[in-house]
Amino acid sequence: MYKPQDEFAAGDAPPPALPAAADLLELSADFAILDAPSPASGWLVRWRKRLAAADWVPDLAEAIGSRRWYRGMATLAGLTIAACAFLPNLSRLDAAVAMQIDPAAQDEFRSQAIMPLGFGADSGRRSGPTMALREVGFVPERPRVDLTAVLTEDDTLGQLLQRAGVAAADAAGASQLVGAALPLDQIAPGTRVSLVLGPRTAPGRPRPLQRLDFRARFDLALAVVRNGPGLALQSRPIQVDTTPLRIRGVVGESLYRSARAAGAPPQAIQEYLQALDGHLNLEGDVQPGDAFDLVFAYKRAATGESEPGDLLYAGLERGAQPVTELLRWGHDGAFYSANAVAQPSVVQTGAGMLLPVNGHITSLYGQRFHPILGYTRMHAGVDIGASWGSPIVAAADGIVSFAGYHGGHGNFVRLEHGGGLGTGYGHMSRFAVGPGERVRAGEVIGYVGSSGLSTGPHLHYEMYQDGRTVNPLGMRMATVTRQVDPKELGAFRARLAQMKALRPGVLMAAGPAPVQHLAMR
Repeated sequence: MYKPQDEFAAGDAPPPALPAAADLLELSADFAILDAPSPASGWLVRWRKRLAAADWVPDLAEAIGSRRWYRGMATLAGLTIAACAFLPNLSRLDAAVAMQIDPAAQDEFRSQAIMPLGFGADSGRRSGPTMALREVGFVPERPRVDLTAVLTEDDTLGQLLQRAGVAAADAAGASQLVGAALPLDQIAPGTRVSLVLGPRTAPGRPRPLQRLDFRARFDLALAVVRNGPGLALQSRPIQVDTTPLRIRGVVGESLYRSARAAGAPPQAIQEYLQALDGHLNLEGDVQPGDAFDLVFAYKRAATGESEPGDLLYAGLERGAQPVTELLRWGHDGAFYSANAVAQPSVVQTGAGMLLPVNGHITSLYGQRFHPILGYTRMHAGVDIGASWGSPIVAAADGIVSFAGYHGGHGNFVRLEHGGGLGTGYGHMSRFAVGPGERVRAGEVIGYVGSSGLSTGPHLHYEMYQDGRTVNPLGMRMATVTRQVDPKELGAFRARLAQMKALRPGVLMAAGPAPVQHLAMR
């Protein structure tokens, strides 16, 4: 601890005296002389100082365009060029082999290697070529070739046969024989054709056709067989039971899943939901515990195959009382309600405009706050909430002037009805019409979706008068109510009773297993 000089005890040694100021000046001068560079090394010191003061790696994100920035960019380019110039060649690295093998061993290893068949894969010592291998002049072919070909889209039976290796004359003859039994364009794509080809008449020549078998229709099988030098057609009708199939069940959490669990095929359920959607609100009118009832065409072949067809009847019951009963009727294939049979005429109001979808209006025409854009702007139509995939119908007879993607409207269809009146339908999930088509009032033109600027599935419905939007609710509307011709009421009621008299059955899994026969009560 430091103590003033007068406070040191008698036994303590006094601290050393500090040097005088003159002595310090003399000492610093001596050190300055020692550090001064020699004349021979003065230029080296100056260059070292310049190099140390230079900023070789400036931040290129600062002072862009200045001399300092360009100097840094030049440094970066120089370093990059130097790195690329001294980049080693890594294209091939040769390494010393672990063991020297002779050509015979190499050939043995090659014959035992795993290689694609197209590259001559083989295995075993016998497959390795040796001096004992000699080339043969002729290799016998199989006298008979059995194969199966599939008729593709935009394909013909003759093209299929020639691709399979059938001679052109036989392919043309077989096509002519089949065409005499049924039009060739009625053979559905995906039809499997079994072929038997005979031996070639000469090396390199196509094989002659010995036999051809395929299912031309659900109720008809055809075969073309060789009969001496020519071909002959064999027709084999197949017995088919066409009794419609009826499926009943109870609605659970999902009408679709409940119908699938009861055994109804997906296509029939889709048609059933579309038929109901034209008369009910599927979101509110169908409740758990209701009973669904659908009848669809069904074919059962004697050979074991089955094929579901179009929906014929759609019903919904609640507490043993029918909520709705719909029957497919007429040449247009539309569904008519049994409750509307007794009504004397079609419900028409005002200009006869129809409500395009069965749902509830969620947004009106006029100024509104847009839920996605976040500000108030003009809403040039009305929004009708409906479930995804609900059918959208034309509000009146007209011509499709546009069908495609239209900005915030998403998938959009516009119809021109004449007299300056038009309608637009937005946010569709998919189209059912194309530009230039003529549609009738109530005809399906698309399906509800949420394309474009949309927060959920609904229909944006617009109406135009002389090219300007008007309030669609200003036109009185009517829902689609189809009426049966009074002359056909007796046949209609008889057909409806026939559908309801079918005994419900169970659809078996797809395959050759037979399906329970549904007789009439």
